[in-house]
Amino acid sequence: MNSGSSDQQQLTNAVIITGGAQRVGKALAIALAQQGFDVVISYRTMKPAVTELRELGIHCQQADFSSQTGIDDFIGWINQKCGSIRALIHNASDWLAESADVSPQQTMNQMMQIHAMVPYQLNLALAELLQTSTQGDIIHLTDYVVKTGSKKHIAYAASKSALENMTKSFAALLAPKVKVNAIAPGLIMFNEHDDERYREKAKRKSLMAIEPGPQVVIDTINYIINNPYLTGSCVDLDGGRALASKQ
Repeated sequence: MNSGSSDQQQLTNAVIITGGAQRVGKALAIALAQQGFDVVISYRTMKPAVTELRELGIHCQQADFSSQTGIDDFIGWINQKCGSIRALIHNASDWLAESADVSPQQTMNQMMQIHAMVPYQLNLALAELLQTSTQGDIIHLTDYVVKTGSKKHIAYAASKSALENMTKSFAALLAPKVKVNAIAPGLIMFNEHDDERYREKAKRKSLMAIEPGPQVVIDTINYIINNPYLTGSCVDLDGGRALASKQ
């Protein structure tokens, strides 16, 4: 479906995935659509995957979350399109290292914007639609580095830590109608340009020593959604990385 369609039919079993046009987000969108959910994704820039997802019946809405206008417009579109929301999955992410080319202020602002400000505002603005569902879920995708910090990605780690902390606050605020949980992934998928030496080094950081692929995230999302007694928790999806570092 084209985001500019005049179709006014409201979605009543909606799953919202931010940043759903590539990698794990794309795989998750396809999997949940195949399970019968009305899947809505946000994407920042047009790419072939958006056309592919639309052809599968997935609703794709452009949203530039770097600005308040972009956040507000997306919230407005969701409120118009959805009668209820089954799950809100915060997958949109950015990976910006500290660099002499970018000011510390810009680096921290950019990381906090996408990983904290956007989820914070969407959770509050869409809470009523989540509560309209028989059981609503909010799922925050954080990162393994929340527990360890990162000397090369300080602002990134701090912003993901903020997101993980909000899991507990929103769980308390929205219970019992809405469950709020987090997933903290380690290595899930390599980039195409990653060389073999880097891949082997990265895999050795976990006990399982594999590149698991997006299915492990899909399985964890399904576990959270289908578990009626899980809220305020974080699932460490890192192949035992914390234990491997102690060997």
